[in-house]
Amino acid sequence: MLCAWAGPATVVVTLLGWLIAGILPIPLGSSSSTQEVVSFYGHDTRVLSGLVIAQLGICLVFPLIGLIGYFLLRIEGRRPILTFVQLVTGAATGVLLLLPMLLMAVISFRPYRNPEITVTLNDIAWLVFLTPIAPFIIQNVVIGIAILSDRAQTLPRWVGYLNFWIAASFLPDVLAFFFHSGPLSWRGVLVFWLALTTYSVFLIGMGLVMRSAILRSASAADPTTLGANA
Repeated sequence: MLCAWAGPATVVVTLLGWLIAGILPIPLGSSSSTQEVVSFYGHDTRVLSGLVIAQLGICLVFPLIGLIGYFLLRIEGRRPILTFVQLVTGAATGVLLLLPMLLMAVISFRPYRNPEITVTLNDIAWLVFLTPIAPFIIQNVVIGIAILSDRAQTLPRWVGYLNFWIAASFLPDVLAFFFHSGPLSWRGVLVFWLALTTYSVFLIGMGLVMRSAILRSASAADPTTLGANA
């Protein structure tokens, strides 16, 4: 059950860390001036504290990935190809989310270095954070395929369609390489904010769906355990 709650916890703890660090409500953009970037990382104690919390929050995604893998294994049975793909790509997404936070922490560790280096490292952190979309898309697609191919309907079919929609929402992210302002820049509506919204929906939605599936399984095995697990 704790693994199921790890999904919503990932969102809450990570967003809290970003708020403390100053990444939210308005993150640095590719059009931000050198002075704005240097000034942001100059608040080193606040930024580092928030990033440490965000790193811990991001790591909470791994128990949820493992739990999703468990249910996909139940769906696939003796040929768990999609299960393995989900586990590998899910682990990759966690690492890809964690690395930019670590890089931002490194930038803030020595905030008074050459401003050009600070800006370059900040660009790397944000582009690495948002543009490697393939593992995210593959993870959502294989989850959707597994759920929709399950005749026993271990998980609701709408969850499969939801994962396809979330996968599609990541497609604009690669355009952040080509735009420095507007909705397709890295802090634009169609890149950062859309991805943040849909990935949060994924984490919260899958966590709650996993919880419901656990309760159903427990009830089927022993009806007296339903109240205790709820």
